[in-house]
Amino acid sequence: MTSNATEERFQCLHEIVAAARLNLSTHLWNYVVGATATETTMKRNRLALDRIGFRPKVLVDVSSVDPSAQFFGQTIRLPVALAPVGGLDQLGQGGGATIAKAAGVAGVPFFMSSVTNLSLEHIAAAATGPKIFALYVRGDDDFVDDHIVRAKEAGYDAFSITVDSALYSRRERDITNRFTKPWRAANTGMNFQASLNWADIERIQKKHDIRLILKGIATPEDAVRACDLGVSAVYVSNHGGRQLDHGAGSMDVLPEIVSAVAKRALVYVDGGVSRGSDVVKAVALGADLVGMGRLYCYGYAAAGIEGIVRVIELLEIEIVETLGLLGLTSFKGLDASYLRAVEAVTAPSALSAFPLLD
Repeated sequence: MTSNATEERFQCLHEIVAAARLNLSTHLWNYVVGATATETTMKRNRLALDRIGFRPKVLVDVSSVDPSAQFFGQTIRLPVALAPVGGLDQLGQGGGATIAKAAGVAGVPFFMSSVTNLSLEHIAAAATGPKIFALYVRGDDDFVDDHIVRAKEAGYDAFSITVDSALYSRRERDITNRFTKPWRAANTGMNFQASLNWADIERIQKKHDIRLILKGIATPEDAVRACDLGVSAVYVSNHGGRQLDHGAGSMDVLPEIVSAVAKRALVYVDGGVSRGSDVVKAVALGADLVGMGRLYCYGYAAAGIEGIVRVIELLEIEIVETLGLLGLTSFKGLDASYLRAVEAVTAPSALSAFPLLD
C-alpha cells in the first residue's frame, strides 16, 4: 500500500508520467521514452494495442472481481511483471534494490537486468516476492554458468536470457543529445552477445536445472525452436522498439506465437503496455504474463518505491474496471472472443496512452 499522500498526489497514471518528466533530466527522459532510429517499432507496439477493441458481455454479476494470476505456482496480484531495464541506477535512488523492494510491496514479479551497478545477490536480498534474473551475455560459457549458479543460489525463481540484442542499436535521441550512457562504458564483451546462438541455449539446458526464459522472441519459428529445447517461457518482445527498427508490434505477432507454442511453454509479452486495458488485451490474446518497462520507470522517477507501487495500484484499478465491464469476474474465461479489430483513433507514440499530459 502507498501512503495517503501518494494516493492523493497520483490519482491517474498520467499524473505519474508528468511527475517523472519533471524529475528527469532531458537526457534521461529521452532515454526512457526513446527507441531506435525512426522509432517505428515502438510506435507499432502502441498501434497494435490501439487497433484492438473490446466486445463486452453484459448482465453478469461482477460485484466481485479478482485480477490475480499465477506465476510458477505462486499467486501474484496481477498478471504483470516489471520488465528488465538497464541503467536503473540513473533514474532514481537505490537502483535494482529499489525495484526489488517495490515489486515485493506491490505483489508482482520483477526481472532484474544484469546491466546494473548492484550484484544479483544484493538485489535478491532486497526482494520479498518472485524474481527473475535477466542476463545480457557479456562473457564466455564460464561467465554464463557463473551467473546461472549464483542466481539459483540467490533464490531467483527463473533465469532469462536476452536474445534480441546481438548488436547495439542506434538510438538517435541519445545520439543527437550527445548522451553517452554511463553504464555502457563499463559494459564490455558485446561480442559474446553477438555470437550467442541456439547451440549455446541447448548447452545451458543440458547443463543446468533452471527455469529458462528466452526474451526477445518475435516469430513462431523461433518460438517452436525454443520449445523444442524445453524452455519454460517464450518471452515475446522487441525490446520496446529499442533494437530492430521497422519491426512488427508485439501484440500483432503474439497470437501466432501463442498458437505455435501450443502450451508447450508459458508465453510472456511486453511492448507498449501502458494501461490496465492493455494488460487485459494481452491476456485475451494468450499471454500468461505481461511485462512493462517504461511504465514502472515513470513511477520510479516520480516517487521511488511508492511511485512504482502506485503504478501497480492504478493498473489494478483499471484492470478490475476493464474485466468487470467486459462481464468477467477474473482472468479465467478471458479469450479472444472478447476482442475485435478496430481502427486506432490516436497517433501512436511512447506517450499516446496519456492524452492529458499536455
